Amino acid sequence: MIIDMRTISHGSRHFEFLLEAGWWAREEKYDQILDLAKALNVRINISRVGDKYRVDGRLVGRLKIRCDRCLEPYQRDIATEFSLFLMMNPSPSGQNEIELLEDDMSVDFITGNEICLDDIVREQIYLSLPMKCLCREDCLGLCPLCGTNLNTGKCNCEDEKGHPGFSKLKNMNLDG
Repeated sequence: MIIDMRTISHGSRHFEFLLEAGWWAREEKYDQILDLAKALNVRINISRVGDKYRVDGRLVGRLKIRCDRCLEPYQRDIATEFSLFLMMNPSPSGQNEIELLEDDMSVDFITGNEICLDDIVREQIYLSLPMKCLCREDCLGLCPLCGTNLNTGKCNCEDEKGHPGFSKLKNMNLDG
């Protein structure tokens, strides 16, 4: 959804919509997020504060995510609130570098008069994920040698002990 920021002069505008499963377009083949597992309820309020725009929002839904350990898809609920400031890019054309002030560090700069709410929602979904997404706390992951999912069964790999950097030492003949 594209919003023309010139329509927000005084007061605020409220947007509420549902994003259905299939909305999520994976950016990479191995993207962490696979799709929406059920509709994502989005509420966004945009208001003008001086020369900035304040964007407050709430996302509630369920995601289909790839586990970081076993790479199997699983579903995860999402319920997050966010607040950010947007400001028109202060850099005049032709000027490549500007010095940012301390207050500018908490502001996202936009170019043009339009913003895409889908991009903001996508960014907030990524920011709401934990550092490591696990299908369950005790996920065993994959065997580092053969790639078998250890949650579904044991593999037939030899259990090598010790640091792999010292593996050549065990083949040395120390008797001679």
